[in-house]
Amino acid sequence: MPSTPLADCVIRLAGDAPAASELVIANAHFERRWRIDNGLLYATSLLDRAANAHSDVQWISEPVKLPAPYPASPVPDEPRVCAFSLESGQATPWEEPSLRATLTATGRTLTLTYRFQLFPGASGVSIQLEAAASASAKPTTNATKSAAGKAADASAAGVPVEAPPSKGGGDKPILDALEHFVSAAPHLRLTQVSFRDRSDHHNELVAENTWLLHPSEAGLQLAGNLFVLHDNLRDAGLIFLKEAPLPHVRPAPNPVDFHVLPEWIGPWRWAFLGHGNGAPASGSTPDTLVAGPGYRWIVLTYSGGSGGRAGCTAALQAYQRHLRRYTPGQDARFLVNYWGDRSRDVVVNDAFYRKEVDAAADLGGDVLQIDSGWHRGRLADNVNGKNIYDNFRGEDPNFWDLDKNRFPHGLEPIIAQAKARGLAFGLWFAPDSGDDFARWREDADRMLELHRTLGVTYFKIDYMAIRSRLAERRFHQMVDAVREDTAGAVTFDMDITAGERPGYFGQMSLGPLFVENRYTDWHRYWPHHTLRNLWKLSPWVDPRRLRLELLNNTRNPQRYPDDPLAPARYSPAYLFASVMFAQPLGWFEAQNLPLEYRAEVAALVKVWRHHRDAIFAGTILPLGDEPDGLSWTGLASLSPAPGSGGTGYLLLFRETHNAPDWAGQLPALPGLEIAKHPVCTVLAGHGTIALRGQTIEASIPHQRQFLFARIEY
Repeated sequence: MPSTPLADCVIRLAGDAPAASELVIANAHFERRWRIDNGLLYATSLLDRAANAHSDVQWISEPVKLPAPYPASPVPDEPRVCAFSLESGQATPWEEPSLRATLTATGRTLTLTYRFQLFPGASGVSIQLEAAASASAKPTTNATKSAAGKAADASAAGVPVEAPPSKGGGDKPILDALEHFVSAAPHLRLTQVSFRDRSDHHNELVAENTWLLHPSEAGLQLAGNLFVLHDNLRDAGLIFLKEAPLPHVRPAPNPVDFHVLPEWIGPWRWAFLGHGNGAPASGSTPDTLVAGPGYRWIVLTYSGGSGGRAGCTAALQAYQRHLRRYTPGQDARFLVNYWGDRSRDVVVNDAFYRKEVDAAADLGGDVLQIDSGWHRGRLADNVNGKNIYDNFRGEDPNFWDLDKNRFPHGLEPIIAQAKARGLAFGLWFAPDSGDDFARWREDADRMLELHRTLGVTYFKIDYMAIRSRLAERRFHQMVDAVREDTAGAVTFDMDITAGERPGYFGQMSLGPLFVENRYTDWHRYWPHHTLRNLWKLSPWVDPRRLRLELLNNTRNPQRYPDDPLAPARYSPAYLFASVMFAQPLGWFEAQNLPLEYRAEVAALVKVWRHHRDAIFAGTILPLGDEPDGLSWTGLASLSPAPGSGGTGYLLLFRETHNAPDWAGQLPALPGLEIAKHPVCTVLAGHGTIALRGQTIEASIPHQRQFLFARIEY
């Protein structure tokens, strides 16, 4: 059965749908194959087509005996009829074009629906499983459960199995499995990447745990969203990514996400687990499954680059960029929000914002945003507010009306002034979390009204908690309704500083993630900590998706006595540079910045604006050592053009380091070829830089200075 054409993408069935025996999904980067048996999928092949110039790399050494994906409850032993459909093009206004397929296997009691999405430039296919009662199903008992299902119940109940499993793992099903692979690669390195959000309570946001897999550690069970398997001999690997909230806030929790299965002999086996579409208790029937699809996931192939690091990052960033395409004029915007000076909503009024428009424009801002306080209702963070976190309209039916006491002439004159100065306009908004987001449609309609009547195109989403799968689905419906209605013109900044929220991977197509609330008033802001979080997140979360802040460092110097890393010891340009490979946030009252601060930042912003589209077109990778206030560190953006060199950008920081000179390696990004005489042009900052092969040689004359350069190789 041929696929609907899209670039080099292929999704096809061998044979007609009812009797199809094989599913094939491929593009230029990879190829996957599954055997289809009565509507269940059994992985037979996973090829990395880019790992080796001479031959493909096969990751599955033998066809698996267990079906995957497999739902959270045993599948009844009944015949199923398969149906298959294809479509291509842009699924949403914010995505890149893709090829999409739906395979439905319908039985008397249970229907399995598999959804696949394939992008031309991604090295894997995303998959989502929905297991639901068939339309004609009637409540049943488990009397007809298959032998495999009974074995699964025994396993879940902890029934001991004394004999070692057979080579390849036998046929005992794995409940709630996303993937089940068998690989003969003998030397694999497994990395569990753990994340924290809720940065109001945490500052170290990324941790990596690594195992060089050994038979003594078979049976390893790990929680998380992101796991990397790297074959040290072939310098190639697989990325397992679950598109779900982080484990500690996931509405449908599961204790294990990645399982290295016990084996005494034979190849490695591992399972990727946890759909999030419900796990009924033993004895329940298929119709008790939670309605709706489970969490989506993807297995990405990658190869090469600094022991796999650069290649892994390139594959991850490429996939994330397909889910939310970059729109010049909308993305990579310098957003200014007054809340960082801790005046809260005391200053929010017409006169303040007329001054703020001009100050933000003079600074080089792209977006001016009013945080909490523009609305009639009052929350705990507002002066004289109330400690309420949901049921806002129950507190005041006109909660989200404009506060006419503060803005007697409305927002229209301020927005017109902002537009005349080249500024887009944004507002803070808190969806109502009550009753599992039951009022999501009202919230969507209010944001659409603000967009249509006032031209608001940026919303900071905050002050919410998602505590159930129903709430999660309704939240997704809310933001998608706004984006669909506006053809993607509205950008959401998703605050992940507190609460139970989608986080880094729960809704990856959403706009920038508002990562940190940091204040000098509370002695909680140091520039090197913010740079550190960007540096450590950048290999895993595309920096295009991160909103990170610079503050007015002339405020509250008394809170940092004798601190060599105090904010006041850094130049304003350094502060902006530390976040300009993410989406910068001016976390201050722009009109109260010293004139020299404004002038220095504005000069760098002018340079950054000229190059930002090119910066964010490249793969962004960390350079040097982890930022700790004392190191040489930085970031690179590299855009290789195989066979003809390429261009890129280097951003280096000499923190409070004694040596003025530094030499380090350019990340070995696959496809990166360095000419004999590359050109390095310093664009901003201080010092000199040269590129000799893969080696960067830089000099920065003084501590706490930076250097920003363009390279042509």
